[in-house]
Amino acid sequence: MSNAILFQEITIHLMHDEKPSVYLDELITKKAEEYPISMLYRLKETKQSPIHHPEGTAFVHTIMVVDQAAKVKKKASNEAVFMWAALLHDIGKPNTTRNRKGKITSYDHDKVGHRLSEEFLSALTNDTTFIKQVSSLVRWHMQILFVVNSLPFADVKAMKQQVSVEDIALLGYCDRMGRTNANHEKEERNIKEFIRLTK
Repeated sequence: MSNAILFQEITIHLMHDEKPSVYLDELITKKAEEYPISMLYRLKETKQSPIHHPEGTAFVHTIMVVDQAAKVKKKASNEAVFMWAALLHDIGKPNTTRNRKGKITSYDHDKVGHRLSEEFLSALTNDTTFIKQVSSLVRWHMQILFVVNSLPFADVKAMKQQVSVEDIALLGYCDRMGRTNANHEKEERNIKEFIRLTK
């Protein structure tokens, strides 16, 4: 299968499956050693904080986020961009995850993920506009946490130059809901507060 056909196949499942996770798990397991799918397979070996991510590895979290995104994709300004961003949002975690005195962290995985999502998609498609749109969502997907908690990593001005607040809010909501201890009401409040603070 050529990479162009693989891109089309993945996109079809992301756009039309009720639970794209079923296809993705099978694909990534089968093509674990094939580039660029190997970049996603590394998520299966990436541990996360049991406090924030009791669901397990970064891969388990990722496919939970993709399934959540599939439920709300029609709210996004571009459904295909949104679904690919959901799939690739944590692609930077394998490179950034560290165990710091018993605490598992993945600082700057959003910034590293920006570069790696560009690399991943460039291996599958020549659509530079699409690649930029997806990687920009990946780059800014942590801004909800940063803005709502008044953290120094927040950069609303730069974010708004590249992506819409609504798309980031939607991706961030899926990111927060794609875990086993998700609090729907709390995350709804955080999204509303993020939108209020960034308008």
